Amino acid sequence: MSDNVKLYRKIADTVAEAIEAGQYRIGDRLPTERELAEQFGVSRPTLREAMIALEMLGMIEARHGLGIYVTGNVRPIAPSADIDFEIGAFELIEARRLFEGEAAALAATSITDDQIVELEGLLRRMHEEEEIRGEDADREFHLTIARATGNGAIIATIENLWDWRNRSPLARNILARARGMGLEPRIVEHRRVVDALKARDPAAARQAMRDHLERVIDHLLHATETEAVQKAQQETKARRSAIAKRVAI
Repeated sequence: MSDNVKLYRKIADTVAEAIEAGQYRIGDRLPTERELAEQFGVSRPTLREAMIALEMLGMIEARHGLGIYVTGNVRPIAPSADIDFEIGAFELIEARRLFEGEAAALAATSITDDQIVELEGLLRRMHEEEEIRGEDADREFHLTIARATGNGAIIATIENLWDWRNRSPLARNILARARGMGLEPRIVEHRRVVDALKARDPAAARQAMRDHLERVIDHLLHATETEAVQKAQQETKARRSAIAKRVAI
């Protein structure tokens, strides 16, 4: 398999091939996420992304408190010719944590008073505006910090990371789950970044940005777990309703 195929896609392919070979049949329970992460030697976010990719194809289903079950026949997972479609939410956030943390540190040494004022205004927009426009303000907030570095390569890199976020189906799917559950990053996290930039403190700016994006990863993990809980609750409610109807008869 090509080295260009993303790690989570390789894991998804391997699990799909195991199902196709009959190692796991429809109705079978897969090993736990912890066991699979250890088996593949990857982080929990990477493993979760692989499972979500398979779930989007209708091959598996995560049942809260019960495990991950095979629910359908394998469909081919063809490597995309466009790398944008192979990038998932967790990969993007990990990359942003790396690049934007260092960008914030560099920006702290060169940011202007006008740019600080601009960041303050964007903070107010994120707090006051509806979700879609607030998300636009969030993007502009991070790009303003990138521009404050005065480094064209850094600006282009961070712009591309944000553009990939909107072009990747898998990233959009996971981020939509988080937004739908009110788990967007808190305003206070952005405030800490601004305060560090105001103080012209590179180390504090780096740490504030890294902490912010680390919490985004936590939010995404929690969102996917919460969705599984809600799905299980809905299924339990439906079963209870069906039982009640049979008893009434």
